[in-house]
Amino acid sequence: MKRGFTILAVMTAALLCLALYKDLAPPTWPLGTPTEQTMGYVQRIFYYHVSSAWTAFVLFATNFIASIVFLASRSRKADMLALVGAEVGVVFCSVVLLTGPIWARPVWGIWWDPADIRLNSTLALWLIYISYLMLRRFSTSSRIGVIAAVWAIFGALDVPFVFFSIWFFRTQHPSPVIAQGGSLDPRMWVTVLINWAAFLSLAGLLAWTRYRLEFLKREVEERQALESLVEVG
Repeated sequence: MKRGFTILAVMTAALLCLALYKDLAPPTWPLGTPTEQTMGYVQRIFYYHVSSAWTAFVLFATNFIASIVFLASRSRKADMLALVGAEVGVVFCSVVLLTGPIWARPVWGIWWDPADIRLNSTLALWLIYISYLMLRRFSTSSRIGVIAAVWAIFGALDVPFVFFSIWFFRTQHPSPVIAQGGSLDPRMWVTVLINWAAFLSLAGLLAWTRYRLEFLKREVEERQALESLVEVG
């Protein structure tokens, strides 16, 4: 297991370095990425913004699936995986909410458009999972796992809404450039995919570490509870 973690850590570091180079390298450099003609260099935050969003969606989907498995089987591993998926997913969703305004300010002239469906639904998604984590952290109910799993399934409904909102609503947010109706330079595509691979690898590293910590925490709690019962007996 330690060897696998080390390999993943080295791979993550390499991918993040390559992604940073691809994000910043001008088109005249070897393997450089073209500069968008309208927005210029500020557009390059797009690679972090989109990759963070996709990674957050993967993690929230993990939380969703693990929550369903927990409700069906009461598996402790599924419960821990659901918790980890939400925690790491919130980290990447936070990156989305931070990079979005940084990108919007020079392009739109404002940090945030309160009428924009994509922006507000993303903020709602972040708040849903923050609420999930607060519920897990502060609730003393013996059925917290079940309650949290139901809340997670409810929260997951916002993920497809966030993703497809720019297809169904007129928003300030840029129109699709990757799916239907959009186009992306093949060299930009490569940069997007390298960034996403780097972020997925980083997410895997963080999730692995957090899962292990949660496992050890619950082992200690169970041992302490057992020792308390023995002492009382």
